Amino acid sequence: MPDPLVDQLLDGRYRIEARVAAGGMATVYRALDTRLDRVLAVKVMHPALAADKVFVERFIREAKSAARLDHPNVVSVYDQGTDGGYVYLAMEYVAGCTLRDVLRERGALQPRAALDIVEPVLAALGAAHRAGLVHRDMKPENVLIGDDGRVKVADFGLVRTVGTNSATNTGSILGTVSYLAPEQIEHGTADTRTDVYACGVVLYEMLTGVKPHSGASPAQVLYQHLHRDVPPPSEEVPGLAPELDDLVTVATARDPQLRPSDAVGMLGLVRAARATLSREQLDARPPLAAGPVAQGGEEEQTSVLPRPVTAQPLPPVTAEEAAAGHDVDHTARIERPPEPPAPPAPPAPRSRIPAALRRRPRRAVLVLAAVLVALLAGTGVWYINAGQFTSVPAVLDLTQAQAEKKLDKAGLGVRVRPEFSDTVERGHVMSTDPKPGARIRHNGRVTVVVSRGPERAEVPNVAGMRLDEAKKRITEAGLTVGDIRGEFSDETPQGAVLSSDPRSGEARRPDTPVSLVVSKGEPVEVPDVSGLSPADAESLLSDEGLRIKVSDAQVYSAREKGDVAEQSPARGERVAKGDTVTVTVSKGKEMLTVPDVTGKSEADAKRILTDAGFAVRVDRPFFFPRDSVESQSVRAGDKAARGDSITIRLKGAL
Repeated sequence: MPDPLVDQLLDGRYRIEARVAAGGMATVYRALDTRLDRVLAVKVMHPALAADKVFVERFIREAKSAARLDHPNVVSVYDQGTDGGYVYLAMEYVAGCTLRDVLRERGALQPRAALDIVEPVLAALGAAHRAGLVHRDMKPENVLIGDDGRVKVADFGLVRTVGTNSATNTGSILGTVSYLAPEQIEHGTADTRTDVYACGVVLYEMLTGVKPHSGASPAQVLYQHLHRDVPPPSEEVPGLAPELDDLVTVATARDPQLRPSDAVGMLGLVRAARATLSREQLDARPPLAAGPVAQGGEEEQTSVLPRPVTAQPLPPVTAEEAAAGHDVDHTARIERPPEPPAPPAPPAPRSRIPAALRRRPRRAVLVLAAVLVALLAGTGVWYINAGQFTSVPAVLDLTQAQAEKKLDKAGLGVRVRPEFSDTVERGHVMSTDPKPGARIRHNGRVTVVVSRGPERAEVPNVAGMRLDEAKKRITEAGLTVGDIRGEFSDETPQGAVLSSDPRSGEARRPDTPVSLVVSKGEPVEVPDVSGLSPADAESLLSDEGLRIKVSDAQVYSAREKGDVAEQSPARGERVAKGDTVTVTVSKGKEMLTVPDVTGKSEADAKRILTDAGFAVRVDRPFFFPRDSVESQSVRAGDKAARGDSITIRLKGAL
């Protein structure tokens, strides 16, 4: 059945080109990011899991955690999103194969190849462990080997227990049961030491070609994990170094307290053990692979690992052919023309040795010479094509001194380039150029990129600078400008920086905000200019070192028309010398029409006059007042100023 996602545009950005693999949780596709024009891998969760809200929330949360990992041996996470019923994760596309493909094709690997794979795997897990992440599903299917020899670990922090009603749950357990630590099986707990256990099982499988525990059902395998130690790999492959047995034993201890605390500790043990192994122990030939050898493209994908080489005699190559660099068909049969007959020799004394025996030494010399010529020619061809080259050794996460020593031992020069890193420890190798496993001449030079630790930016000294200049200096230093607040100062001019937080000279991460305190200048108390004419107000403010601004708007007030009615800032507030005080001129009192309230009750009369903008006074007769207004102090229809008092007189009983 054709895949419905192939040739579709996911989330309006990712064009699905082909299906790469399918698992119990998701299907992985090769896709093209149409926005950035790059090839990447898109992992799409199965619809049954995507419908589980809790699982999707956990997937998104842990995808964000995995995206924070920045390590050369971790598959990078670029994006996460949903499109309809599809929940997806956009990741780095690694062209190559998985460790499972290699083991299926070849079976056991040489110890050197096994260690070359397990070291970058542990380096990747170590970065995750130090970042607070646990892989939880370390297995050969999650180890990717690129065509260029790079080893990367996939699916960081994404594997969680799915509900028992999920249709994919059983398949997921069956796929990982061989690598579960005893505490995962018995208590359901997983920490950094469960990843170490799984790496020990993977190392055992690479050294032997088989898994340490097997059974007719998953339950039998789980029982063996709980009750049987992982056997030393030398029991399956006699002749393996005892140091390799020790590595597997300590990594797969059933008691987690006996294992290294995390992958960083295990990586240190692996490197220490490797340093004690001889070349013969590292290159010990493994058993023959159980599976058939892959053909075509799959063979190319796994060609980065060492393979047994069978030397065959090569035919003689002429000096002219070797100098011209012509290809020689080493499998073709070379027909040589018969040698011309030798000229007649002068008569020699008759010998008693039979003629047949006399010719044998000459024939043996010719055969020996042909063999020597063939060996010399073969050696020349080997040196031209391979002998003058070597492979860049793996030095990732080693200290600079260890990396230089290892490269020097391989006959290679070293060039060191320091770079900042938030994930690789200071002084340790981040990457190399050429990459580990790449072919390089024996006298070549390898550029080693060494971590300088997290990048830090120094806060510049901006005290006394104008604010705009201080902002520019902070931005140029790789920081950002944070909060800005003002303070009065008798010494620092207005607008200049008083101090910064963090203080100058302190180191911070790039883009850290720097708060600034800016001088508001010498403080001045604002005088009261209300009731003055604008000219008098300007004179008074000028004497205090302040400026005046007359507002275009005017307001009604009790002040005389044309005088200052309002001011801002208000009287008594502190401002800086040179600041501006805004004044508003009075339009005089606002005249309003007085309403008629005679005959109204006292309450109604008060309400009507108050709503009209007046104050109310009540004049009550001494004897038996009635609740009815007899008269008002300002006649109805006349004008009175807003806020003036209107007196109402109530009727008396007499």
